[in-house]
Amino acid sequence: MNKTIIININGIVFHIEEDAYEVLKAYMTDVKRHFSSSADSLEITTDIENRIAEMFNEILANQNKQVIVEADVKLVVEQMGSVEDFESAEDDAKPAGSSTVGYNTERRRLFRDPDDHLVSGVAAGIANYFDIPAVWIRLAFALSLIFAGSGLILYVILWIVIPKATSRADRMAMKGEKQDLKGFKKNFEDEMSMVKENLSNFRQEARPFVYKVRDFLGDFFEHLGTFLRGTGSFLVKLIGLAILLASFGLAIALIVVFVGFIAFGKTDIYHIFPFNIVNEDTNLIFLTGGFLLLAIPLLTLILVTIGFLFKNATFNRSIGTTLLCIWLASLGAVVYYGARASADFKQGAKLSKTINIKATPNNTYYLQLNDAKYLTNEDSTRLRIKERFNGMIILDDDYNGDDFDSPDRVRIDIEKSDVPQPVLVQSFTARGRNDEDALTNARNISYRFIQKDSVLKFDRHLERLGRSMWRGQEVHMTLKVPLNAKLVIDGKLDRNLDLNLYNCGQDNTPKNPAGSVYIMATDGLQCKIDTAARAAAAKADSIKNHLLPDTTAKASQQ
Repeated sequence: MNKTIIININGIVFHIEEDAYEVLKAYMTDVKRHFSSSADSLEITTDIENRIAEMFNEILANQNKQVIVEADVKLVVEQMGSVEDFESAEDDAKPAGSSTVGYNTERRRLFRDPDDHLVSGVAAGIANYFDIPAVWIRLAFALSLIFAGSGLILYVILWIVIPKATSRADRMAMKGEKQDLKGFKKNFEDEMSMVKENLSNFRQEARPFVYKVRDFLGDFFEHLGTFLRGTGSFLVKLIGLAILLASFGLAIALIVVFVGFIAFGKTDIYHIFPFNIVNEDTNLIFLTGGFLLLAIPLLTLILVTIGFLFKNATFNRSIGTTLLCIWLASLGAVVYYGARASADFKQGAKLSKTINIKATPNNTYYLQLNDAKYLTNEDSTRLRIKERFNGMIILDDDYNGDDFDSPDRVRIDIEKSDVPQPVLVQSFTARGRNDEDALTNARNISYRFIQKDSVLKFDRHLERLGRSMWRGQEVHMTLKVPLNAKLVIDGKLDRNLDLNLYNCGQDNTPKNPAGSVYIMATDGLQCKIDTAARAAAAKADSIKNHLLPDTTAKASQQ
């Protein structure tokens, strides 16, 4: 049976055997004696006591016991280093100017660096954790802002979650420095030399107003983080759980979209925007790079959130380095192929063609959508149209196609003609790497316009010949009709015309089942409204509503 006593090490209470306490007391007396001549001896000994308290807690937790014995104290002293060994090492130290190595051997811990920060020290802390320059982490956060601001959201979350390195022990653990007597001494000397250097350059480093604002914001978020980690711990965990579930949902949706695109095959997604702006052979690289650019931040957020919620270190240095390298490689691939594609939009070109419209005896024209699907000779041969669909018309009735595929625009304007002969002016525009390339892209636009008597049929969208890539191809048509010409426009052309066909159709009296009726007036195209017929219809409705109560009254009297 051994006698135990209760001790307090910087606010932490331990039960320790009396023999172990004597050994610890003698050790701490030697430590305080050795550092008593230092300018900041109290801070150094306090940091050493904090480290010893952490080591005692680890021993008690690992061995599942409640009392510290003499062997535990000797183990801690052995790991921290005895004062005698430390003093003899100082006496045998190398001459001034020689290098000293061997302290970056412990596993690093993730903290926010308060000494090297632009905003809150998150980037510098991550850089210390992975032992890389902080500028690369800051550059990664800056580049991620272009992806819907995901980098800013991740930065704020890490700002709140990652603790700040407040003590000397925290700063040493952040940089992987060994936390023994020699390590604490070296860290203190480095800090003092840095303070002297800062004092000598104080006048040159006068802090402007923007840095004061930065420090104010840093302190604000520091206090906010303290609140959320303390009294608001439950709220933080609830937010973390919501972030985790949302991240899982986004990750699943991203995987489903990626697998769906892969299921199409490289050739089938060739006509889908934005994959139609890059070369067909690089579609898979472009798709994979874009997927990794979004998936890696999501995975990082999931691992960090799991570690925060369940106190489990799921995100270590090797995993973080690997993910960062893959993300940077994906970013490089997407930027490279995106820059190559953007160079193909440098120059613009425009071609124009005029088609004479056959005049009709009654000066009436029916504008309709041509819903017959356009097939090239290659597609007709591949699908065996003549054998399998002889006598049938394949319709192009995909209303959502223009939204899902590339933005090939077809716009139709209607103007008053100065001559009795109606004409259709077609303008084909496209872009390219140079003038010749842009003209070739504009020439490779195919668009069908058909006139059959008084019916003018327009295709839903244009076609690009030769499987050419999307380079801003557009077709702009201007239909010029003479004064007093009547146009009956099918409602399916609503997407291509800058007219409100539905409202005009409701205003037409009587209504025309073929479409909305317009008249070309002196000041432009006007919706046809028969005011006399509308007044007669309104009068009839008024008489009907006026007679209805009298009829009801007579029926009730009977």
